[in-house]
Formats: sequence, structure tokens, C-alpha cells
Amino acid sequence: MKITFTDASKSEIVGFMVEEGGKLPAAAEALDEATGGLLSEAANSGRFGGKTGQQAFVVLPKGSDAKRAALIGIGKAKGRDERAWERIGASTYKAHANSGFKSLDLIIDDAADAARAALGAKLAAYRFDTYRTKLKTEDKPSLNALNLVSSDSKAAKAAFKPLDAGADGTYLARDLVNLPPNDLYPASYAARIEELAEHGLEIEILGEKDLAKLGMNSMLGVGQGSVKDSKLGIMRWNGGKEGDAPVALVGKGVCFDTGGISLKPGAGMEDMRGDMGGSAAVVGAMLALAKRKAKANVVGLVGLVENMPDGDAIRPGDILKSASGQTIEVQNTDAEGRLVLCDVLWYAQEHYKPAAIVDLATLTGAIVIGLGHHHAGLFTNNDKLSDQLTKAGMAEGERVWRLPLGPEYDKQLKSKFADMRNIGGRAAGSITAAQFLQRFINKGQTWAHIDIAGVAWVEGEKAPTDPSWASGFGPRLLDRWIAENYES
Repeated sequence: MKITFTDASKSEIVGFMVEEGGKLPAAAEALDEATGGLLSEAANSGRFGGKTGQQAFVVLPKGSDAKRAALIGIGKAKGRDERAWERIGASTYKAHANSGFKSLDLIIDDAADAARAALGAKLAAYRFDTYRTKLKTEDKPSLNALNLVSSDSKAAKAAFKPLDAGADGTYLARDLVNLPPNDLYPASYAARIEELAEHGLEIEILGEKDLAKLGMNSMLGVGQGSVKDSKLGIMRWNGGKEGDAPVALVGKGVCFDTGGISLKPGAGMEDMRGDMGGSAAVVGAMLALAKRKAKANVVGLVGLVENMPDGDAIRPGDILKSASGQTIEVQNTDAEGRLVLCDVLWYAQEHYKPAAIVDLATLTGAIVIGLGHHHAGLFTNNDKLSDQLTKAGMAEGERVWRLPLGPEYDKQLKSKFADMRNIGGRAAGSITAAQFLQRFINKGQTWAHIDIAGVAWVEGEKAPTDPSWASGFGPRLLDRWIAENYES
């Protein structure tokens, strides 16, 4: 969908913002008078009262510049923040997407509000039709142009530019999670990452021989049951001062997770195409940073593997030596994401000495039990970082909720045969998974782990900005966090 910013209305449908109470805005008064009060009648009849989410439609007389007018409820001014304008833009797009009309104007005077409404509409317009071959015309959106009419269209366009970059990152993350595992596996995923070089990212892909030389045997152990070779994807954005330590973003990229020898139940296993959601968040964030030319140094690292139950797969009881030198007793091969992340976290610290690390992973089912599908779980060794991520998540609608870490939980990882085991039992499963990762964080290193298992994909009713099975959670959160804390 093409999004433009203009000073004058020009579309088939013109949308006016109406506050709670139903009084027409000044922008609608001329059209109301020209149509003999049709808009006033619509605003004051039926159940329309200007509440958020309400819409009323008016067929305009022949000879009018537009064919339809829409009265769009925006509620009360109090509490109408950035997220509210995103929802207004998204719900308005959804209401008209299949209307048969091709263009829609939204008259929003304030430039910042117009930009946020445009973002909401773009997020709502996402579709994943790559594999559909029999879509009828009536099943495809007719609306392909959205125009934001503002008193300062140049300011609105400028405000939208970084938001648009974040939306592009979300689109990419959704695409990656939605792709089927026969088309998205470590090598093909790495090839897609290499394409990001055209946006100015420095790309490096390490193969299994490279990983073996580095001693990344924990990550390699996860992938050894697959015929698909494991990869480490590295993306660098050098937008900050030369010599400044980068921020490191680390993502779990298990392209498909059968559970390995500890095989998952068959029902619902197809959803494990999304077990690389953490890596998708990182890749999407790196695209967003590059597209808006972020003034920060950032490195994104994603461990790309498949977890398959082949005759060569790791077994419960195997002991792996990680790149850090610590040994891990594998008690459950379905607790594989942490085995990937621990080696990638080591690599990030060893090679980049980052100012801060944030890792994202669809790590535990336990986080879904604890937080459902509305918050990701946040674990960190730094209160300031916790506050920063929580604030950024609230602003972008990608919310995180902090859960505890502590030595009492760490004791659950004790092994009879190795430095640790890879599971801590049923109790506090998300916490013990985070405790496992913390064992690979160097002393003094600022670090956070975000468990996105409950938010990377969601079935059923969702927000209008989130129309896809894959939510694309992460890029906007990370982009905003970096913008607010690592850019001058």
C-alpha cells in the first residue's frame, strides 16, 4: 500500500476524525454544508458517538470530489497517545481495505498524530500470500493508497520516515516467521540475511567448519541431527562513532524444532516453523536501523540451526563442551535454544566487547503459562536496562514484563556429571532457562534476555495492527530502545 502525505484531500474516501460527543471537526464543516448536512446527520444518528473504534459512513452526492465520507471515532483527548493513533489508523484501514475503493484520505491535522496513524495502517495492511494460488479478486484488498492530509505534510512525512523503517523491520520479521521450514532453513536464511548488505549492513556468515574451529560445540550439537548445516549470521551497522562499543542483539534461529530425540507431540508441531522468532526480531531490527540510518554501532548475531531426531542427533545424557569451556549435560534435547544461544552469547562478548547485550528467543512454553500472549518475559542483570526496555516496549506496544533471577533458581541447574544441565525441572522453567544463559555472561557485562515464546505468533483475535499469524514482535522495541539510549 502506498502511503503519502499531502495538504489537500484527493481520494475516493475521505475520513474525518470525530472526538467523543459526535461533534464534527472544522475540516468536515464545508463538506457537511455542501451536502445539506449529511455528515451532521450521520454524526448524530444511530449509535455513533465518536468513541474510539466507531465509524459511520456517508454516501456523497454525485459531483462531490470524493465518493464516500467516513466519520472515525477517536474518543477523548485524554489518554490518546501514540498507540491510540496507531490503532485508529489500523482499524480505519481494516474497515475500508475490501470496500472496493482504491484510495483513502485521513484528515489529521497534527503531523505526529498523522505519522502514527499511517504506521498503524501500514502494520494492519500486512499480508502473507506468497503460497496462495487461488485467491479471488474479491478476497484481495482493493485499497492500495492512503493519504494523510495534514496542515504540515512535510513534518508529517519526516515524522513517518523512522516509523516506516520500523514497520519494514516488522514486515521482514513476520515474513521470516511465516515462511515454511522447507523454504527457510539455515542456508536459505543466511542467504536472505546476505541480501541486507544492499542497505549498508556488513554481513558475515560462518559455517560449521568455522564454528567447530571456534569450539561452538553446544550450538553445533543442536544441529548435528539435521542434514542442513548450521550457520552463524552476523550483521553489523556502523552508524555511531568509530571505536564506540556496539550494542549486541542476539537471536535464537531454530528454523524448525522437532524437539530432537526428546520428540515433541505431533499436534501443533507445525508451529515450530516459528521457533526462529528471536532471530527474526534481530534481523528485522537490523534492517530498521539501517533504513533509518541509525547513529549507533550495533551488531546482530543469529544462530541458525535445525533440531531433528536423526541417528546422529544428540541424546539425553550427552555432555557438550561449549565455546566458553563450560560443559553441559543434555537432559532434554527439546531445551535446545539455550544450547544455541550460549555459544552465540560467548561469540558476541569475545569478538565485540559490547556495551550491552539483548538476546531474544522463543525459549520456553513456561513463559506462555506465566504471561500469556500479552507480554514477553524480561530477565536482566541490570535495573537501568530493565527500565529502558520496559519503557520502549510500552511505547511501541511490544510489552515486556520483568521476572526475577537469583542463585536459588540457579541451583536447579546442578548436574551430577558436568558443570550444569540444560533443564532445571518443571518449577520456574522460564527463570531457570534465563539462569542458564546468565552463566555465559561475563562479569560486568550488561545483559538482558527476552523470552518471546508467547508473543512471536498468536492464534485468534488480536489487535488490528497485528493481522498475521506471525506478529513480528521485536524490531520496533529494539529500534526504539537503541534510538532512545544509544543515539545522540
